[in-house]
Amino acid sequence: MSLTDELYRETILDHYHQPRNQGEIPDATVKIEGVNPLCGDEITLYFNVNDKTLSDVKINSHGCSINTASGSIMTECVKGQSLDNVKEVVDTFKSMMLTKGDDTELPEELEDLECLRGVKKYPVRIKCALLPWNTLQQGLERLQNGKTNSSDQYVEK
Repeated sequence: MSLTDELYRETILDHYHQPRNQGEIPDATVKIEGVNPLCGDEITLYFNVNDKTLSDVKINSHGCSINTASGSIMTECVKGQSLDNVKEVVDTFKSMMLTKGDDTELPEELEDLECLRGVKKYPVRIKCALLPWNTLQQGLERLQNGKTNSSDQYVEK
């Protein structure tokens, strides 16, 4: 294992053992649950939007280290960002994870996502990394369609 791989592994484990932005937002603008029935990963994502900005985001994860770490890193990347920028971040991450090879360039402000690129070596684990991101994307679509303050569920396929 290379030094870079080891550092990325340590970053994933750090986010798994000490997830950032863990918890609930009682009166969240959007609350959405994400489930991957094939592996048992589950998340509940809460976020508030003020002035077209994702002002706060919290996540509760139950599942593997990749799912929890990905959700933790995601919350750090999108919290405080404009909704347009959040959509770009989601698209960038999904492109990185779903495109063959390592051609997706990450801007400097998203370099923390680099540690998850190694998950691509294990195709069965890609959905674990994507679950928080797909759930966020579904939540943003619900918001755009005016469906707030109600629980919904995203099921990974």
